[in-house]
Amino acid sequence: MIFKPFCHLALGREEYLRRSASVIRRSPTRWKRSSGLAGDGSACAKSGQKVLPGYDNVQTMLSAVTRRGGKVGVCGKCREARGITEAELVEGTHKGSLEEWTTWTVEADKALIF
Repeated sequence: MIFKPFCHLALGREEYLRRSASVIRRSPTRWKRSSGLAGDGSACAKSGQKVLPGYDNVQTMLSAVTRRGGKVGVCGKCREARGITEAELVEGTHKGSLEEWTTWTVEADKALIF
């Protein structure tokens, strides 16, 4: 199974990451975790963001996913459009591509899209 949410700002970055981490914690051996961040969701992967009191740290949540073996691909064009360089990506994330996401989808027994 591949857990493959596409994080979009309209759905809430923090909620996407909470759900991802929750699924992985409950069944870590059942899931091959792959996530694509597209559109405004690509901003989730920018490291060093300032976090206001009372808000979740998106970088910490993304790191929790990648530390457990999750793959996080960030849409290159979406990232570039928002002025985020590859060097600014959260550790463990990488420049994703449509080809990579297509492969993840084709190989998946099940895909969850948020």
